[in-house]
Amino acid sequence: MPEVSRFFGLVIRMYFDEHLPPHFHAIYGGYEAQIGIDPIEVLEGRLPRRAVSMVIEWAALHQRELMNDWERLRQNQPILKIKPLE
Repeated sequence: MPEVSRFFGLVIRMYFDEHLPPHFHAIYGGYEAQIGIDPIEVLEGRLPRRAVSMVIEWAALHQRELMNDWERLRQNQPILKIKPLE
């Protein structure tokens, strides 16, 4: 499960054998949520409100890169790390 980014205790991952729609997993402590890439929205799971805000902000800044990583995984290519939220 490749790690895309890490910031403020959040870990962003994408999995090799994922289903549509394009999404990533945000993990924070004991919480995990699947976040859609286009549109950017919580698809499943739960995160604390502040963590969701940071993930949504980060995803909006890097939406194109996230979609590129999604396509790379679908073609069995390694992902490219994405700059964390600062």
